[in-house]
Amino acid sequence: MTRFFLLIVLAASLSFSALAQSTNIPYDADYYHLVQRYEIKSGHFAHSFHSGVKPYLRSDVADFVDTLYTSSSGLNRVDQFNLQYLANDNWEWSTNQKNDSRKPLFNALYKKKSDLFHVDTKDFDLHVSPVFHFGLGLEQGDDNLFINSRGLEIRGMISRKVGFYTYLVENQMRFPSYVRDWITDDRFVVPGEGFWKDFKNNGVDFFTARGYISFNAAKFINFQFGHDKQFIGNGYRSLILSNFSNNHLFLKINTNVWRLHYSFMVSEMRADAPGNAGGSSSQVDFPKKYLAFHRLGINITDQLNLGVFESIAFGQANDTTGTSFELDYLNPIIFYRAIEQSGGSQDNALLGADITWNFLNRFSLYGQIVFDEFLLEEVQSGDGWWGNKFSYQLGLKYIDVLGVDNLDLQIEGNFARPYTYAHTSNYTSYSHYNQALAHPLEANFKEFVALAHYQPIPKLRLSAKLVLADYGTDTDSTNWGQDILKSYDTREMDFNNRIGQGVATDLFYFGFTASYQLRHNLFLDFNQIIRDLKSEIPQRNQDNTITSFSIRLNIPRREHVF
Repeated sequence: MTRFFLLIVLAASLSFSALAQSTNIPYDADYYHLVQRYEIKSGHFAHSFHSGVKPYLRSDVADFVDTLYTSSSGLNRVDQFNLQYLANDNWEWSTNQKNDSRKPLFNALYKKKSDLFHVDTKDFDLHVSPVFHFGLGLEQGDDNLFINSRGLEIRGMISRKVGFYTYLVENQMRFPSYVRDWITDDRFVVPGEGFWKDFKNNGVDFFTARGYISFNAAKFINFQFGHDKQFIGNGYRSLILSNFSNNHLFLKINTNVWRLHYSFMVSEMRADAPGNAGGSSSQVDFPKKYLAFHRLGINITDQLNLGVFESIAFGQANDTTGTSFELDYLNPIIFYRAIEQSGGSQDNALLGADITWNFLNRFSLYGQIVFDEFLLEEVQSGDGWWGNKFSYQLGLKYIDVLGVDNLDLQIEGNFARPYTYAHTSNYTSYSHYNQALAHPLEANFKEFVALAHYQPIPKLRLSAKLVLADYGTDTDSTNWGQDILKSYDTREMDFNNRIGQGVATDLFYFGFTASYQLRHNLFLDFNQIIRDLKSEIPQRNQDNTITSFSIRLNIPRREHVF
């Protein structure tokens, strides 16, 4: 199947235009908060991209920031600093004149604020930057924690027609006890990562690797092929497609014309990631599965965006060669459900919608709804039929709260009925590498999230996060609909299903972070986490108090909010 992806890329490349080509901005919740803050503050959507489809192209964000510089006045010094930061980070696309460093190292390194080394010629553009994250932490009543990540990030363009990106980081970490329990007791995988092995006492060792090529086949059509993550939506969580699971092989086409944005993606994923009893991923061929996804978004007005999407997860047991790929799903403009039904397949199709409404230059109301299976007559009957599998989200952002500059709040509710995202096997469940493709709590939950961001001075960012969740888990011999890797054929009952059924579990999570930016993308972080999990089975109770300090360069904060 990988060879087929490559053939598509090569065929599309024959139609290269002479258009300059950008790479993506890696997903970072703090970074993307800034972009969305200024979209709300500007009073209109960005014309070059739709904010609900992530990651963004660097060229699009630079274009958006340049328009803010020219069209906005009266910005406070924190906002001016943030816009300058975004321009510096994407300087090859920005018209901003303040991207050069005042004192380059040895007159050769860090000539630009964001890059250790760069080449900028007509035919070749190159950006090389180191990546590291070093930190120590203390969990009350448990082992000391640490993070040790080192690597390299490289991006660039060839003849300004083909963009390329690669990111490789080696990691050794000792996670908090609740994350270690998740790894060893639940899935035998590291959240958000791939192959791993034991490291010293209760630690893990793994690589993080991403890379892709990017090019424009026409003025408004962008192709990308590589290994990375995606995120759909404007919420803290995504119920459609999130960055919680491991990176995956993908071919993606984005078309942005007039008020429309159309995204089509096919991905090769893994149906399982078996582990060894010694504490690592097993070194066998992990079975393959696939995901086809498309979303059509339209800016109905300059403040109202509506998107509709469809995805389908498919594969066959014991398939390690990729022979089960359905070529019909490569059609980017067809209704997957119709293909599935006409072919007599039992693949897992999901569809739904998302909406964003920005208003009064202060607020953004957003939401998502996902239908896995659904019968209106069963919903109306109110009898809790198991097959009514759907999830939904509703959230609100409020920037410059009560006139306080750079104080932003966000509240969000997420709900998923039992058995949503699950199917008959791992090959058709909405998962990759034994991890959810949507919400980390998977299904059978209701969750409330509250976020606060405050930037009192340009280089200091304060953030707080509160998560309250109720969900139902299983015993060893039951399936109440939370674990999406279990076949829904093993469900406990056909009717009277409700959110939270099974072993009642309550989660309280509070996190506070203070980040100070020493220089471009170099941060000192202080983190405090208080987490309390209560279960009807007392042995599952967890009480975590975690304090940590770290320094990081060109890498987002690593969080495990579940």
